Amino acid sequence: MNVTTEKIENHKVVLTIEVPAEELDKGIKAACKSLANRVNIPGFRKGKAPRRILEMNIGKEAILDEAFDRVAQKAFDEALKQENLDPVDRPQVDIVTLEEGKDVVFKATITPVPEVTLGEYKGLKVAKDAVEVKDEQVEEQVKNNLKSTMQKMVDAEEGATVANDDFITLDFKGEVDGVAFAGGEGKDYPLQIGSHSFIDTFEDQLVGLKVGEEKDVNVTFPEEYHAKDLAGKAAVFHCKINSIKHKEMPELTDEFVKASTSYESIEDMKAKLRENIEKNAQREADTKRRNEILKQSTDNITVDIPEVMVENRVSNMIQELSVNLENQGMNLDAYLKYANMDMAKLREQYKESAAIAVKTDLMLDAVAKAEDIKVENADINAEIALLAATYGTTPQEVSKIIKKNHSIGNLVATVLHKKSC
Repeated sequence: MNVTTEKIENHKVVLTIEVPAEELDKGIKAACKSLANRVNIPGFRKGKAPRRILEMNIGKEAILDEAFDRVAQKAFDEALKQENLDPVDRPQVDIVTLEEGKDVVFKATITPVPEVTLGEYKGLKVAKDAVEVKDEQVEEQVKNNLKSTMQKMVDAEEGATVANDDFITLDFKGEVDGVAFAGGEGKDYPLQIGSHSFIDTFEDQLVGLKVGEEKDVNVTFPEEYHAKDLAGKAAVFHCKINSIKHKEMPELTDEFVKASTSYESIEDMKAKLRENIEKNAQREADTKRRNEILKQSTDNITVDIPEVMVENRVSNMIQELSVNLENQGMNLDAYLKYANMDMAKLREQYKESAAIAVKTDLMLDAVAKAEDIKVENADINAEIALLAATYGTTPQEVSKIIKKNHSIGNLVATVLHKKSC
């Protein structure tokens, strides 16, 4: 097999690949066997129709095309290895010669990974932020812990009025133009004021009412309301307050802390919360320093990045966004409509961060090559275990998903980049 390469505009390389005629002959035989098993021909069992019968039914061109696909893929892979090229896009293939009895000649146009010249990346002096935990931070953490786990729901005192964050029950009945509508009525309905569970200023208009008091609440349904017959319409809800409750903070004592938490005392709780705050702050400081080192190392490289690499990364980022939106019960089209943008604007919005990500990856790949960093099986297994712990599943389940999505290459690249930092 002969291979010649030619650099053309836009970072592209054209490989002219010549494959001996005998390889095409082998490809034709394999193509005939494969097609005979896939095509139904009257009078012949699958796989038994001879070549001349196949040609009569599907044409010589179909057999040659099948043979070419087989021969070209193998030849293309070998050509990439021979020329030490790593493409970042699918090849554009143009056939020059495809005739039985002659050498196959075709051109494959690719965009290879660009050459990277590393700058300074070792021993970069980046100071780590000093970590100081203040007493106010600890007190705030204590308060948040009590709020989230130890507050009790109690009835508001007699004569109290509805206030923000209160929990109430109410009766309501909604009308549009004086006519009740389906789904607009509730009895002893639970509602937290300020949760924005109801539309418009509904909850705000209940503030100041006492138990037993009634009020007509005026609202307007959103234009995008799910019930089309109510969208954009003004409504009146006749409301009555049935109960008012609020959360009450318990008295903080050593006895209460020991009985209600995993801590032994107030001081023990404060000491351990301080330790956790400090650990988190240290992690943040380490991450910030690491990111700055990555930025400086990336800024120091010399590389001419093909536009297709940035566009591919933008596509990947949008795909990740789409998956995240679906996990939240939304889709990309709805998001674009909500954000008042089209796909072109979204891609433009991601372009700068995509370019930085591509350049950073190229730098890390170059460092891995320069330092002869390898990814071992133990590294892969550790990353899979980390992913399993992060998503609350098993390493076996993560491995199945990786295999199903054919994403082992992405996993290896992730591990390599981590080891290269």
